[in-house]
Amino acid sequence: MAAALKVAFASSDMIHVDQHFGAAKSFVIYAVDKNRSCVLEAIEFTELKMDGNEDKLAGKVEALGGCIAVYSQAVGASAIGLLKAHGIQPVKVTSGSPIRALLDALQEELTQGPASWLARAIAATLPADPSRFDVMEDEGWQE
Repeated sequence: MAAALKVAFASSDMIHVDQHFGAAKSFVIYAVDKNRSCVLEAIEFTELKMDGNEDKLAGKVEALGGCIAVYSQAVGASAIGLLKAHGIQPVKVTSGSPIRALLDALQEELTQGPASWLARAIAATLPADPSRFDVMEDEGWQE
């Protein structure tokens, strides 16, 4: 899975998305490409209350480093800002959504043409094309 994307799911059973991002005790992280998906790791946290203390969010976001998205049943405004600042797209889904169905939908989207957030995430994983400025250079510079 050379070009696989990392995606996280807030899940207590590794089968369904069933947790609020801020209070999630565990996440399962998958590698996903057009043809396959596989579990990379499961991350567990000590019990965290939704008490407005935003310091606890930084550790979760750091643990999800390299993921392009995190699926959860809910996510607060401060967590959304923190996730997006780290290049992680928060995706809210109905509680109990099967992870397998979400992975299948993501793979279908990769095959058919990704949505704007997914296209941006994919582009961010690619190395910069050194020839991207050649056309501008050929046009010349006028002041």
